[in-house]
Amino acid sequence: MSDFIQLKKFRDIDLNDPFFDSLKSDYPEFESWFFKKADDQAYVYENDEGHLEAFLYLKVENGPVTDITPPLSDKTRVKIGTLKINPHGTRLGERFIKKALDYAVSKDLNELYVTVFSKHHALVQLFNKYGFKECGLKGAEGKEELVLLKTLSEISGDVLADYPLVNSGEGKKYLLAIQPEFHSRLFPDSILNTESFDIIEDVSHTNSIHKVYVCKMPSVANLKRGDKIVIYRMTDIPNRARYRSVATSICVVEEMKSRRHFKGVEDYLKYCSSYSIFSDEELINYFTDWNNLYVIKMTYNMALKKRLTRDRLINEVGMNEKSYWGFMELTDSEFQLIQQKGDVYESIVIY
Repeated sequence: MSDFIQLKKFRDIDLNDPFFDSLKSDYPEFESWFFKKADDQAYVYENDEGHLEAFLYLKVENGPVTDITPPLSDKTRVKIGTLKINPHGTRLGERFIKKALDYAVSKDLNELYVTVFSKHHALVQLFNKYGFKECGLKGAEGKEELVLLKTLSEISGDVLADYPLVNSGEGKKYLLAIQPEFHSRLFPDSILNTESFDIIEDVSHTNSIHKVYVCKMPSVANLKRGDKIVIYRMTDIPNRARYRSVATSICVVEEMKSRRHFKGVEDYLKYCSSYSIFSDEELINYFTDWNNLYVIKMTYNMALKKRLTRDRLINEVGMNEKSYWGFMELTDSEFQLIQQKGDVYESIVIY
């Protein structure tokens, strides 16, 4: 498969899959609605047996939304029509929320909303975590759904609630190099055209909006929440860095921890395991062998639509060829040029 999340027409999705039983129970009109959508598409994830584990339907709505109280104003926005995830501990819900946010950004729309029954506590909490706020109710009394709304136009100062927006006007900016064998598993939307999507698996560090990277460079110790990081995929061919190493993504720092912040190896593993590309064995070895151990937790905000080679970063952005490219601070001008030449969606970056 080209990506473990697939875009399928409703007509090609098995409505008899037990996955849909709860939706049929919650919404008596669900089956008739599903058949009417035969030519529409939804994002799905199927397990190895071909059964659904996740389903996401998105649509663009124009005009006021009058079937909720209070109604939403007259504008164009994205509705998350249906989202269901079978929880199985791999942060799949985060990956699908990222899909919805990416969809809104790609359509140049700055508002999304979803309706969800309050009984689905975990799903409501997940939406709240990423800035969806309750703004009304839908349905008759006793069968009311919460209406959750997210706006992609204002910065609150909360890294998670603001996601995927990047506040370019605050915090420092850095470039962080990651070896190619780790890069594409950690940043699936930043995979290179020459790589195979087969390495993208249904695992926590791939699905998650959050990423954890472990290193031993003392220079990262000064990273602060809100700092921006440009991810730099190192060359896969020795001595070819100038044309094979590329900037691929932009992340925002949630926090930076050093070895002293952890009570012991178990505390460290609990913090890292869900979001790191490294195995528990590798993580334990790093904890045991490295006196200088640093853990960077960050949100994966955007992939550059145009990858910038080291040559372009030097000649067009103005970065210093003689600097240490493992980790280096960027000027505001360099960071802005990387965004511009990387052709990121302008609506994501707030100045």
